[in-house]
Amino acid sequence: MRPLDFLGSIKLKLGVVILAAVAVTVAVVSLGERAGLSPVLTGIAAAVLALAMVQLLAHGMTFPLREMVTAARAMARGDYSRRVTATSHDEVGELARAFNTMAADLAEVDRMRRDLVANVAHELRTPIGALRVKLENVVDDVEPFERATLEAMLRQIERLGTLVEQLLELSKLESGAVPLERSNFLAATLLEHVVDEWRTHAEIRDVRLETDVEPRSLVLHGDEERLRQVVANLVANAIRHSPRDGRVLLRASQRDGLTRLEVADEGPGIPPGDTERVFERFYRSDQGRSSKEGGSGLGLSIARWIVDLHGGTIRAESADPQGCLMVVELSR
Repeated sequence: MRPLDFLGSIKLKLGVVILAAVAVTVAVVSLGERAGLSPVLTGIAAAVLALAMVQLLAHGMTFPLREMVTAARAMARGDYSRRVTATSHDEVGELARAFNTMAADLAEVDRMRRDLVANVAHELRTPIGALRVKLENVVDDVEPFERATLEAMLRQIERLGTLVEQLLELSKLESGAVPLERSNFLAATLLEHVVDEWRTHAEIRDVRLETDVEPRSLVLHGDEERLRQVVANLVANAIRHSPRDGRVLLRASQRDGLTRLEVADEGPGIPPGDTERVFERFYRSDQGRSSKEGGSGLGLSIARWIVDLHGGTIRAESADPQGCLMVVELSR
């Protein structure tokens, strides 16, 4: 705690410093006159003591600024761990607290950047490695150049293409470069379009897709294409993690003044500790949302960004009796 930290204004602190300097000067001159000292000697002593008093008080006032200079230089070198002492209640203290918040935000952004680079490199390495092995086998005549080989290579290329497209999509959403084209449309139409899109894929995995809209005339207001993308991502995940002969239920309803979209599956579900982390980029839960054939790990991140742009919320809950329930709530 510095001497003037309790004062709430830098102007008031400067006034106190000036008054303290004047008070010291007057006191020293008065004592010098009583002691019969030379006015010159008394003046010099008063100036020295006043400057010492000003230096003591001003040092505490400017200390956070010097800390910020040191921290800013460290941040320029990539060290975001430095923080500034923010005990004063004046404008300098507010600046110090804002600086600490900015440093924490930059540290988090830098961590996310490193994680993103590492995750992208990991995700790209798998299909690229598989393609390389296939091509090397074909070139070395270890594997015949047949349709099955081409199909396997095509699947890896499609996986690469999907990853790149989703990364670009997420980048546009985060930068706010994707405007919403809002309109009114039927919730039943939205869910039926998603079911038609994923029916073949569900049938291959012996999964039933069902819809339930109450009331049937329920109208949504938002970007129909973007909300279709959200529901499609949720359905894709539900199908991927549903057991054979399982069911995926798409439901739309109104509750507590909100429009509620739900996608429920009968898979292993998501552990309680992972219900928020599943929306992070590239994150996969070891139990409920990991898959050897799995997606890119970006679908739920994209879904959350789209829902956020609509001013809504998205969350994961446990289904009854088992499985995962993804809930999207939008204001009407």
